[in-house]
Amino acid sequence: MMTDNNKFIEEALPFWSALDETEKKFMKEKLIERCYRKNEIIHGGDDCTGLILVKSGQLRIFILSETGKEITLFRLFEHDVCILSSSCMMRNITFDIHIEAEKNTEILIMPSDMFKRLSDSNPQVKDFQAEIMSARLSDVMWVIEQVVFMSVDSRLANFLLEYASIEGTDELSITHEAIARNLGTAREVITRMLKYFQSENLVSLSRGKITLLDRKGLMECSK
Repeated sequence: MMTDNNKFIEEALPFWSALDETEKKFMKEKLIERCYRKNEIIHGGDDCTGLILVKSGQLRIFILSETGKEITLFRLFEHDVCILSSSCMMRNITFDIHIEAEKNTEILIMPSDMFKRLSDSNPQVKDFQAEIMSARLSDVMWVIEQVVFMSVDSRLANFLLEYASIEGTDELSITHEAIARNLGTAREVITRMLKYFQSENLVSLSRGKITLLDRKGLMECSK
């Protein structure tokens, strides 16, 4: 493991200080460094990639139905950790997740067998695993709540506001198809709702771009 990863590992893994020198050396030797371009798939279906640590970039975690419909569960950013990509070592995880790089992304991968070995021998690693699983379950439950209890216009308004916050701009370079994939609905539904938002002067639409005009109005729609 290269020296410039040491600080990142210590910051990303709160259990690092609880490891003994042998465990630290073992982990550094086994960690795998990978770079992915925007839109590349990092983890697909029932793969057992291992624990993923995001050094830079942005990942989208989503599920895929048998008919090919997608819905985004959550996103990961710099210093975030994905444990669901090690689902093969966790009991009662029966759904397959997919991970896509939404931007050029650099990650470190801790192989599942190594993470299991550390978790079995160190209670702080096991606590970390439980904490991350709890946080991700909360993210997934929020998505379920939106799908079940919120209308499409509310979900779309939420998505636009969140995406603008992530990108740091009100001019969003995103297609209707991409939004539909994120929300698990049809492109035609998104197009219809965006045209309605445009008629209400909440957004303006152009090819491949959506500009937010009225954040307050969108916030009202998102409720």
